[in-house]
Formats: sequence, C-alpha cells, structure tokens
Amino acid sequence: MMNFDQLFEKLVKDALQEDIGTGDHSTLCCIPDSAYGSAVLKIKEDGVLAGMEAAERIFRMVQPDCVFRPFKKDGDLMYKGEIAFEIDASVQTILQCERLVLNCMQRMSGIAALTRQYTDLLNGYHTRVLDTRKTTPNFRLLEKWAVAIGGGVNHRFALYDMIMLKDNHIDYCGGITKAIEKAWTYVQEKAPGLQIEVETRSIDDVKEVLSCGKGKVFRIMLDNFTPEMIGEALPLIGQMFETEASGGINLTNLLDYAKTGVDYVSVGALIHQARSVDLSLKAVKKNQ
Repeated sequence: MMNFDQLFEKLVKDALQEDIGTGDHSTLCCIPDSAYGSAVLKIKEDGVLAGMEAAERIFRMVQPDCVFRPFKKDGDLMYKGEIAFEIDASVQTILQCERLVLNCMQRMSGIAALTRQYTDLLNGYHTRVLDTRKTTPNFRLLEKWAVAIGGGVNHRFALYDMIMLKDNHIDYCGGITKAIEKAWTYVQEKAPGLQIEVETRSIDDVKEVLSCGKGKVFRIMLDNFTPEMIGEALPLIGQMFETEASGGINLTNLLDYAKTGVDYVSVGALIHQARSVDLSLKAVKKNQ
C-alpha cells in the first residue's frame, strides 16, 4: 500500500501527463529552455487558504532547485488582494505547473473554507465533523487534506482502511448480527486491527448492535436519525461505542445534532458541495 508521499507523487505525475501529454507546445514554441522567471499567486476573493504545501511540492517535483517563498500558510484566512507565494523557476516549469497548481489550490481552498464554516459552528461542542468517500475520482487525497486544513476530521480514506457495514452490506448478508459476526471473523483471520463500524437505521438496529457488537464494533453510525432519535439512542449506547450521525446534516441543522452530544457528524457536502475559489498565478517582471 502506498504512503501519502507516494500517493501524492502519483497524483501529480498523472495530472501533469494528462495536461502536458506529448508536450506543452504553447510554451515550447516561444519560451527557450534557458528562460528563468518569477510568478506570484494572487488571491482574488476572501476565504481559507489551502494547498500551499501541495503547490510547493508540485513545483519541486518538476524543478527541485526552484525557489518557493510562502507569504501565508495552509489554514490561514485569506483576503482579496493578498499574495500567497512567489515562485522563482524556469519559465517552462512555471507555465507547465500553473494550471495544476491553480486547480489544486482553488479546489482545496473551497473545501477548507466550507469545512471551516462547520467547525466554527461546532466550537464549544463535543461533536466533530467528518468527511466521507463522496470525493472526486483520483483527487481524494487532496480533498481530504483540505478538510483537515479546514479543521475537519478525515473518516476512512478508502475501502481498505476500515470495515464499514452499511445498509447494503447488511441486507445482502442477511442482517446486522450475521454481518458483524462475519466481519469480526474476517478481521481475526485476514486483517488484524482493522476497525468495524456498523450503520443502523432504527432504534431496534441500535439495540441489536449493542447485543452482539461489544468488543467487535468500535462505532455505530446513526443513519438518517433525527436529533430526537439520536437523543433516544445515545443513552442506550453510553460509552460502549463511538457514535456518528449521518444523512441530511447541513449548516442549518448542524447545531441540532451537536446538542445531542453525538461524537461525530459525517457530511459529504464538505467536499461535493464546496465551490472553488478564485486564485491566479501571474508573471512578475523584475528589473534586470
């Protein structure tokens, strides 16, 4: 299994190959190999900055000896008119990396800003906000990174790092008890240490997990529960399992769920409803 650095390197290489292909002919036709220049990242709207480290990594993958001067850091509030960084590098490097850097930072900053709205609302409450796997194919690494920059908590990264028994798994398997028993046996035999989460759709489902999941399940998902239903479920669960509310949670009803004391709320909208922010990379003409 690849680690973060390996996943990031693969993402960047694939993205540059997608964009450059057989050659950046717009640059190659008019910019000589020897041309060296500078550019700045201009912030064009207020928000939360994300992707600074990603941008530097991208430039250094293409040109290790480039000079990257950051003026802000990931997670900072940003305001229209500010400069986030300056890059000194081969002009060909700057032009070939420009779109990938912007795409990453614009998308990541939008996700971080939306996540910050949720985490700010939750300030003072026990509840924390989780992301989901509702991500853009082949871009999940940076989207979940942006959630963390915004103050959210990453749920499982993919199908391989947690067992999550959802409604379809349970229905295909033949019920909650049967699914938990099979999952627990699987973990003992093939994936020691892998955690098991179970989705519940009713108070009766919760009671069934309580009767058969102790010592096996670490978290109960309360799916599409109203805050009132969660208030009924939490005293039954006590401290035996972590709890996660999911389904239809947004900025307008977030505090209703937080007031129940549930451990986590999972919100797919952190990623799939985030709006990219306006940033631009502009050449800097310096006196010779």
